[in-house]
Amino acid sequence: MHCTNNMNKIASGIFIASCIFCSCNSRTGEISSAEIQPSDSLMQDTITETAAKPVVEKLTGEQIHITKDLLYDKYTLDDTYPYKDTTRQFQWDKIKERLALLENIQLQPTTWAILQNYKNRNGEAPLVRNFKRNAYGRVADTLGVERYQSVPLYLLTDTLVPERYGQDGELTRFIEDGEKFVKAEPIFTGDEWMIPKKYVKVIGDTIVFNNAVFVDRHNQNITSLERSGKGEWIVRSMNPSTTGRHLPPYAQETPLGMFVLQEKKVKMVFLKDGSKETGGYAPYASRFTDGAYIHGVPVNAPRKTLIEYSPSLGTTPRSHMCVRNATSHAKFIYDWAPVNETVVFVLE
Repeated sequence: MHCTNNMNKIASGIFIASCIFCSCNSRTGEISSAEIQPSDSLMQDTITETAAKPVVEKLTGEQIHITKDLLYDKYTLDDTYPYKDTTRQFQWDKIKERLALLENIQLQPTTWAILQNYKNRNGEAPLVRNFKRNAYGRVADTLGVERYQSVPLYLLTDTLVPERYGQDGELTRFIEDGEKFVKAEPIFTGDEWMIPKKYVKVIGDTIVFNNAVFVDRHNQNITSLERSGKGEWIVRSMNPSTTGRHLPPYAQETPLGMFVLQEKKVKMVFLKDGSKETGGYAPYASRFTDGAYIHGVPVNAPRKTLIEYSPSLGTTPRSHMCVRNATSHAKFIYDWAPVNETVVFVLE
């Protein structure tokens, strides 16, 4: 009897195990979703963590709102105005696109820098891999950026020979420091590059660009705007200007780009072409790239007194690279635009 009872217990155990086994197999080896679902508390933590991450929405040009509240109101131009037998205008659509870019690049904390090599003060840039001689007889990369006063840009994978040149004054995002090179992104040029440290001036991670100046080479005008809130910009001046002309070997075009205002001079003394003799001075000069300044009407020697206005303003390019303005407007820019905190856009 004792043996019989044990056999019955064993049989019962086999039967129960068989039922469990069959129960598992009845689902063809699949595991129910309930068995892999995380607990409610874990799911809640995950949802909360995801919701806590801010969603950064970039602005488009259409979302930029521009109003007018002029701080300088002399020689003010209309949005569209007559010129000879045609009309000229302020290209607000292009301006809005660039203002959106300026706001978008500041959405995340960034250490800002400026590419610098004014008059080759930081050393002549090495020859790029592929170069040519331009209309001024000077070496330039295949995109036309001159070697003189420029900064060598190296590929991330090759720091032996530079690929192209970056322009003096370019607004640049500082990414990573190194022993001899820094990794950085010039905003106008685009892409990430390795750049020798001596050509990069770091201006910090607390800089905010709320002032912008737009120089239009095609329409020969200039406007200044100030940011008042997200997507909100106020026009502070709208004036005629004159940009650089193509006249080798001394006069050349004002370069297109996105630059930082780098320095100011009450009087920027210039030389006569082809000599070391002083030719005069340009008043209230604000330099943004190479030898390009926003300044007032030039005062040619031997004259010493200021000249307020020239009828050539707003007509055709005629300077050496600079952007000429009415002298009182140049003084307005000089007083209003802070160094290292003002972006100068040159557009076509």
